Amino acid sequence: MYIDSLALKDFRNYEALDIRFSDKINILYGDNAQGKTNILESIFLAATTRSHKKSKEKDIIRFGQDNSYIRLGVKKRDIGHRIDVHIKGTGSKGIAIDGIPIKRATELFGLINIIMFSPEDLSIVKNGPGERRRFMDMEICQLSRLYYSNLSTYNKILDQRNNTLKQMAFRKGSSSDEGGSLEDTLDIWDIQLAEAGKALIKERNNFINMMNEMISDIHSSITSSNEKLDLRYEPNVSIEDFEDTLKNKRNIDIKNTVTMTGPHRDDFGIYINDIDVRVYGSQGQQRTAALSLKLAEIELVKDIINDDPILLLDDVMSELDSKRREALLSRISNIQTIITCTGYDDFIKQRINVDKIYKISNGHVV
Repeated sequence: MYIDSLALKDFRNYEALDIRFSDKINILYGDNAQGKTNILESIFLAATTRSHKKSKEKDIIRFGQDNSYIRLGVKKRDIGHRIDVHIKGTGSKGIAIDGIPIKRATELFGLINIIMFSPEDLSIVKNGPGERRRFMDMEICQLSRLYYSNLSTYNKILDQRNNTLKQMAFRKGSSSDEGGSLEDTLDIWDIQLAEAGKALIKERNNFINMMNEMISDIHSSITSSNEKLDLRYEPNVSIEDFEDTLKNKRNIDIKNTVTMTGPHRDDFGIYINDIDVRVYGSQGQQRTAALSLKLAEIELVKDIINDDPILLLDDVMSELDSKRREALLSRISNIQTIITCTGYDDFIKQRINVDKIYKISNGHVV
């Protein structure tokens, strides 16, 4: 699996771009704020329907334009595919695979698997639970269309339940008929939320268990067998207690006008030698743990899809010391990798076999 070509029109700072990639290691280099990351963002968006920056669609369109276009050429098991994305100024987007428009994002998942690694990911260990939930969701969504569907359903139900809680708080003290009607509505949302949430809890637990099978040996090799790393899924509520907990905490939820229970508050622990590295780990341990997470992610995807994922490294090499860089590079020799950096001297010094090098300058590529 690899990306063969990328064409952009009015995407970020690119008026037009047409570039072909090697199926091995590609380097995009240049000064900061020239458009290197924008290329990776367009690839990630075409593969997952979302920006890794969590950007709004209207912010992606080049200034002064109404629409933006991405065309991604992909080779998978020697068969070519084309993904077209039309981003509209209205905030919507249209996606087509091989010229055929798709109605749901789930139709895109599984066509290609992207793993993105940026300096922000080095903080995933010490950042809040939201970042770690996002890490789980982004990868599981690419591996399971059903998970994406369940996650989307869960979030919609959660929004409806929270809206009902707000109405109940607002109408507190109103007639009993109104209060009773809203209470009945909340009962329905509780049942549906628990049903969708249980599926998420089960899949996340399975994901963390599979990651653990990969990550222990990876981290041990990086740290010369001095450290043992393991992940521990920390669900906010158990599958068995979900519905009861929602009912028992209903008054608290009404008071706060937000749902306090469910997988939208999950986390996972990262432990080195049984010490919680999220809290007590040194900066070096936290960075090594983040690197191990990404390397384990690569191995897990390879194992599940029986193919290599595509790796995007956004200026991450400058954030790693020589030992961690070597650990990363030693595991990507056979994977298509697109790397952004300000210079490629380090790759020459380390005798890394780079197949294509592009210079990025103010929205132009050479």
